[in-house]
Amino acid sequence: MNRGTLLLFAVAVLIGLPLIVVALSLLNPQWDTLYHLWQTVIPEYIGHSLILLFAVGIGVTLLGVSTAWCISQYDFPGWRWTSWALLLPLAMPAYITAYTYTGLLDYAGPVQGLVRDIFSVSIGDYWFPEIRSLSGAVFVLCIVLYPYVYLITRAAFMQQSTTAFESARTLGASSLRSFWKVALPLARPAIATGVTLALMETLADYGTMEYFGITVFTTGIFRTWYGIGDAQGALQLSALLLVFVIILIMVERYSRRRARFYQQRSSTRAPQRRPLSGWRAAVASSVCWLPVVLGFAIPASQLLWWSIQKSEIWQQSAFWVLTFNTLWLGLLAALITVALALWLAYGRRRHPTRPLRAAISLAGMGYAIPGIVIAVGLLSPLAWLDNQIITISEWLFNFNPGLLLSGTVIALLFAYSVRFLSVSLQTVNSGLEQITPQMDDSARTLGASGKRILWRVHLPLLRSPLLAALILVLVDVMKELPATLVLRPFDFNTLAVRAFEMASDERLADAGPPALMIVAVGLIPVIMLSRALRSNSIKTGE
Repeated sequence: MNRGTLLLFAVAVLIGLPLIVVALSLLNPQWDTLYHLWQTVIPEYIGHSLILLFAVGIGVTLLGVSTAWCISQYDFPGWRWTSWALLLPLAMPAYITAYTYTGLLDYAGPVQGLVRDIFSVSIGDYWFPEIRSLSGAVFVLCIVLYPYVYLITRAAFMQQSTTAFESARTLGASSLRSFWKVALPLARPAIATGVTLALMETLADYGTMEYFGITVFTTGIFRTWYGIGDAQGALQLSALLLVFVIILIMVERYSRRRARFYQQRSSTRAPQRRPLSGWRAAVASSVCWLPVVLGFAIPASQLLWWSIQKSEIWQQSAFWVLTFNTLWLGLLAALITVALALWLAYGRRRHPTRPLRAAISLAGMGYAIPGIVIAVGLLSPLAWLDNQIITISEWLFNFNPGLLLSGTVIALLFAYSVRFLSVSLQTVNSGLEQITPQMDDSARTLGASGKRILWRVHLPLLRSPLLAALILVLVDVMKELPATLVLRPFDFNTLAVRAFEMASDERLADAGPPALMIVAVGLIPVIMLSRALRSNSIKTGE
């Protein structure tokens, strides 16, 4: 390795440091801690996590596959609108959706109030489903996470050849039988990938689980660290959660590895939509609009109503300080993360050695790892480094500088870079792959250095991917809750933290304005994605 490659390797390993710390804790297990956790909480964490994975997996599969099939195969009134509207729940963080449905369906909410008024009953005289429950969490996660399955499965259905369907119909198979016997097996890898992404988000969720009082690994890690002050116990729990995530990643990669065996196309002609009318059109329209209404329209309307009720919050300087804190922190994190992604991706392009590829792959795993795991894995090395700095400073200058890394914005930026590097890395890589290596070779024959090639050749061609990566990371940072809760400096809040604090204090209406601001910014990448899908639909003749 030359000096530049060695530096790239060191930076990639440094970004993967929190994951390494958590993984290494498995090599030095604290048996007393593990035994105590196993006797008290771990079985409950595992049980609840498995129930969530099973139920959410079924829910997002049903919602995502059914909507993708209707949009890709049928022509019914409003299908063009629903084709992009089905993406809108991506702008709603799960914990914010949980707040809105709690405000609507709780005992003091308008729905139960209407039931009591209509039927003249009081508490104890009727049964109503409890939203703050495991089933309530499943409902919230399903209506928020199904777009992962919808997006990937819709693309798979659109890429399938019409030849197989025509052959099935000539053999007398109905549309339903063709779906079960032909389309579904061909799309199985894509469905598995989308479901795996949704399940990783399920394991990473903290806000919904904490607010609903559900004991899972994310809430347990937070309580073990802050409630009990047991850093080693939090690390051990993080390692167990990491095992769950690694298994899901392996399943997802296995499904993609097998994709080439399923996607055998003998024709490039896309499936032709079959027109629907009458009750069939009504059913297809209902199937597609229901997730949009449940996952976006109702929560967004509730947030808007709360924001109108609490209109004075929009005039408070403290609210705009929170907004400013969130935006500058997100923008700074996005700039750092995208710069790192560009450097690492370009370095791998120039020096594609096996150790460097492995280190960059490790650095890019952060998005699949829950924010609470990254935060816990980061606290220990930062605390150790702070102690070393204090020791050296006191020895040389007889001065204690205090904590310079842990509990500061630096720690937050580091965690965001680890968590969201994969987002920008994939975006930059996709842009670099479209730049032919012959352009690099031509520039080198003219005497251009690597830095000059990056500045004069690649950067102008990467403007759109870099801007997309900046926006995606900015929005993700604004929504990130557990890592911000653990690592934020004292008396430093963001919109996500304020919404969580207000909801935890049962001041749901006060949580409306900060939550609405997060959702409004979150619509930006959804609109970008919708435009990209619309452009692709025009090219393919939809």
